[in-house]
Amino acid sequence: MDRTAIAERVERIDAVCSDLEAEAPAIEAALVAARELTGWVEARRGVLVGKLVERSSFPEAAIAAVDRTSIAVAQKARERAETLDATPRLAEVLGEGATTAGHIDAVTRAARKLPEARRGELLDRADALANVAAVSTVEQFAKRVALEAQRIESGDGMDRLERQRRATRLRSGVDDEGMWNVRGRFDAVTGVRLDAKLHATVEALFSESTPQGCPDDAIEKQQFLAAHALTRLLDGAGSSKPGRAEYLVVIDADATDQPGPVAQWPIPVEIPTRVLAELAGDADVSTVVVRNGVVLYAPGELNLGRSTRLANRAQRRALRGLYRCCAIPGCNVGYDRCELHHLVWWRNGGRTDIDNLIPICTRHHGRVHHDGWVVELGPDRQLTLRLPDGTIRSTGPPTIRAA
Repeated sequence: MDRTAIAERVERIDAVCSDLEAEAPAIEAALVAARELTGWVEARRGVLVGKLVERSSFPEAAIAAVDRTSIAVAQKARERAETLDATPRLAEVLGEGATTAGHIDAVTRAARKLPEARRGELLDRADALANVAAVSTVEQFAKRVALEAQRIESGDGMDRLERQRRATRLRSGVDDEGMWNVRGRFDAVTGVRLDAKLHATVEALFSESTPQGCPDDAIEKQQFLAAHALTRLLDGAGSSKPGRAEYLVVIDADATDQPGPVAQWPIPVEIPTRVLAELAGDADVSTVVVRNGVVLYAPGELNLGRSTRLANRAQRRALRGLYRCCAIPGCNVGYDRCELHHLVWWRNGGRTDIDNLIPICTRHHGRVHHDGWVVELGPDRQLTLRLPDGTIRSTGPPTIRAA
């Protein structure tokens, strides 16, 4: 991006910020300009950090001092600069404003998971995907880079799992507020087990009532309940009341020509096929059959009518076969962190039947109930979202990669 292009974007942003009557399209265009400028700045920043690394024996300290941040954050800036130096095409499209620092960080994270001898190959492959990055979200590009890492890594993933197991750590300490902090690193298999157990404990203990002092903010509430669930598990609550973890086999009746099976987890980890049986051995396994946004079969009672406002476990299980995350277009909050929303509201006579339920994250659930968002479903669960300003967003039938 040359100086003229930079000046044009600055003027566009400044004009919209000064315009008290600016319309949404103009504001969105200014946000695009801001993103492009940020990309240019991040690319140049990577060059500056690289120069500093060459000239300083402790560059992280200098970066932290300049940015008024921590050494840990400065280390991430150094890692990003090193990735940019190793991927010149990615650095170029970042400088053009076509990607973001998040795209570069996705490459850094994927490379870190590989043995050092194989990282260069991944960086070369990622650099060749610069054009893909330019038209992808950070999440989409991260998945593509992760796929390239899988192709590079030899064997069935057991070597990585063994490295993760050797790297397992747990540490604790007391912060400035006198609160005990704990931080752990666990291999993927242990992580899936712990996450499933925590989720099952939260559902079993707090589905109808929450502990005193529970915050209203959606994210803070989730973290609060998870902390209390962990405490209860350590106190022995997990040995009786909370149920076993559950895994779902989803059969897509329209996907007969797709290779599979494919395993997906509530947390973004990769688990070798060889250990799937090990995970399933201490969990409940259920099957759901879907086709083009419709549940053809799922165990349990799926239509509760007006007998209860709360969805049951069978309904949550069935819809998990269709949805990977929040149903609102563009939202990536995981399914297990969502609430099942009544399309025809309960207070308006809505029924707790599967055709009247969709998963929506807590934050967007509040927007539907309090900010005038209107959600409609078509016959194959095509979603239409109507916003108060007249904007309409839509999706096709929901789908996940099914086994």
